[in-house]
Amino acid sequence: MKKIASFTIDHTRLERGIFLSRRDTTPSGDIISTFDIRLTRPNREPAVDGAALHTIEHLAATFLRNHPQWSQRVIYWGPMGCLTGSYLLLSGELAPADILPLMRETFGFIAAFEGEIPGATPRDCGNYAYNNLEEARRVARRFLDEVLAGPGEENLNYPA
Repeated sequence: MKKIASFTIDHTRLERGIFLSRRDTTPSGDIISTFDIRLTRPNREPAVDGAALHTIEHLAATFLRNHPQWSQRVIYWGPMGCLTGSYLLLSGELAPADILPLMRETFGFIAAFEGEIPGATPRDCGNYAYNNLEEARRVARRFLDEVLAGPGEENLNYPA
C-alpha cells in the first residue's frame, strides 16, 4: 500500500508552525488547502494534553466559523491523532503566510479566553467533560509567543 503524503514528512526534524500539508481539487474544481498547525515538536516534546487539545478544537472551530472574513472559507478544524497539533482545511489556494494573521487572531483568542467553553455541554459534545481550559490557554500562548509572533522558514515550510 502506498504511503500517504503526511507520513513522508520527517517528523524528527519537524518544528512547530503552520505548514501546507496538501492542496486538493474537488471534482467541481474547488481548491482545498489543508494546513498542519503543529503545536509541539513531534517526538521531541510532549504531546499536547488530550483534554487541552479538545478545548483548543472547540475554541478554534467556534472562532474560525464566526470570523467575519474567513468563516465562509473554513471547512474543518480538528485535532491530530498524535496530539501534536491540528488540521485546518480552507477553501482556496492558500499558503502558510496567507493565514498567519488568522492564526495569530485564533491563538490570541484561545490564550485570552475566559468563560464557558462553547459546545462543552452533554447535549452539544460527545465528551463534554474532557476539557482543560487552563492548559489550552497555556499551549495557545506559548505557540503565539514563540512561533506565530516571528516565524522563521522552519515554521512555515516542511523540512526538506
